[in-house]
Amino acid sequence: MLIATWNVNSIRTRLEQVKTFLKTEQPDLLCIQETKVQDHLFPEEEFIKEGYFSSFHGQKAYNGVALISPHKLYDIRLGFSGELNKDSEIEFLEEQKRIISCLINDIRVVNVYVPNGSSLNSPKFDYKLKWLKYLKKYLEAQEIREEPLCLLGDFNIALEGRDIHNPEKLSGGIMASKQEREGLKAILGSQLHDVFRIFEPDTNHWSWWDYRSKAWDRDKGWRIDHIYLSDRLLDQAKNCLILKATRGVLQPSDHAPVMVNIVWPPEENGEESFFE
Repeated sequence: MLIATWNVNSIRTRLEQVKTFLKTEQPDLLCIQETKVQDHLFPEEEFIKEGYFSSFHGQKAYNGVALISPHKLYDIRLGFSGELNKDSEIEFLEEQKRIISCLINDIRVVNVYVPNGSSLNSPKFDYKLKWLKYLKKYLEAQEIREEPLCLLGDFNIALEGRDIHNPEKLSGGIMASKQEREGLKAILGSQLHDVFRIFEPDTNHWSWWDYRSKAWDRDKGWRIDHIYLSDRLLDQAKNCLILKATRGVLQPSDHAPVMVNIVWPPEENGEESFFE
């Protein structure tokens, strides 16, 4: 079972690239961030023509998340209110469309687009830290159902020095600050695991290259797009790859897709994977 995450930096701009990716890689589920489009303008019909279901949670010009799959998705939940009772803080946080989840093959997949934070002195940074706290509450609520969990997306956080091309210079700044890293580690706890690091422990594996400063040409990147798996899924992971070549096409997103391959249901059960 293939599950992928990709910040496409505008679904309408990158539509043909997404369709090519679906045909070439054939994921069972593609989780997209930064769709930058209101729901009524999401190109749903384009995916229907290609045989794909889609679900989306978007806004004009900014943010936005979506799910695309050749299989029907179940129990789709939008925003923090998909798991938590609404309060004034949730209503404030949900003005930005940044989280969507679904069930596929009995796996709960949570697709997130964590705020960037702008700078350590910005109000946007405080917003980011608050958003992370609510993501922790959200996952704690989800955990009660004991669903196998795949948490993925653009986290806008390099969790360790080996996730940045120049950790000596950039650690401690935005996307690599102590507060952001501690916030993400609190979310992961001991229950969620960075599956990419199971297979690739070394540095020099990036998922995002800034459009500025010729970062792509110089391979000066960050690994900020992550896939985290709960224990039950981690035991069944076969590989996890950053599809770097996608960043090198004409008019690319500044992010490359990341994809995990999971044997699910576990082969030892003697069951075939089922999709309705």
